[in-house]
Amino acid sequence: MLRTLLAFTLFSLLGAMQALAQDFSKVEMKVEKVAGTVYMLQGAGGNIGASVGEDGIVIVDDEFLPLADKIEAALKGITDKPVKVVLNTHWHGDHTGGNPHFGEKAPIMAQENVRKRLITGGKTRFGETKPAEKSALPIITFEDNVSVHLNGEDIQAIHFPHGHTDGDSVIFLKQSNVVHMGDDFFNGGMFPFIDIDSGGSVQGMIAGGEKVLAEVPDDVKIIPGHGPLATKADLRKFITVLKETSAAVEAGIKKGKTLDQLKQEKVLAQWDSWGQSFIKTDMFIEILYASLKNKPTGPKNAHGHLSK
Repeated sequence: MLRTLLAFTLFSLLGAMQALAQDFSKVEMKVEKVAGTVYMLQGAGGNIGASVGEDGIVIVDDEFLPLADKIEAALKGITDKPVKVVLNTHWHGDHTGGNPHFGEKAPIMAQENVRKRLITGGKTRFGETKPAEKSALPIITFEDNVSVHLNGEDIQAIHFPHGHTDGDSVIFLKQSNVVHMGDDFFNGGMFPFIDIDSGGSVQGMIAGGEKVLAEVPDDVKIIPGHGPLATKADLRKFITVLKETSAAVEAGIKKGKTLDQLKQEKVLAQWDSWGQSFIKTDMFIEILYASLKNKPTGPKNAHGHLSK
């Protein structure tokens, strides 16, 4: 089920949503209490985080627009309070698709590269993404971090550059001891999608994961971009696999081997079980090869942000 859902999610992200739109009618929103004020909602896109309290709701990501009513119904099953703030962890459509709906109810906030990439659209290895409509755009952006103080929570969004994309934010909900990592973390034993064309890199994803590990308590609850609720042990395992697979590909690059040779030699054979979802093993070799051989595209200044 998870493999099917992830494949559906990423296909939708990459432009096939119209072809698969009829499947949205079958999607059921799963709601899970995480800790403190925080819940996790899972449907057919990136995992949604929600801080719920007397001040209202802060949602982190909002999946796809056709699911907006189901997301709202799931939230009403928790509280009758309104959505007060929307945070986007990055620009991909399986995390920002509901923006036009929820942006009518509350301000959308994101790292500045999210707005820029939504405005321009862009290319991924799977095809073109069209520019977003005005109603989908964040109206509040930040360079490095922003804080939201609601529901007794000090919610901090911090820019983690060059991970999944160049506009990633990791969301720390301090009082509840919860972190939402967006697509800087795929849980459940699957290779992640690293969007090289949007300034992502495996090096940045590893560095970001290690930063989170170093800064959060051992009993923290971690909401990944995709997959089940996680612990530090899950994140540590994910980072270990990223390091080991990167090292295997890098060793081949240092020997002068081509991408085709690395595929033919099945350089990642021992991690093949991680390639059973949407990102197959050969595709992950391609992603690692590109990340290790080339500089990420996008950021042009010392702060890691897109040039204006």
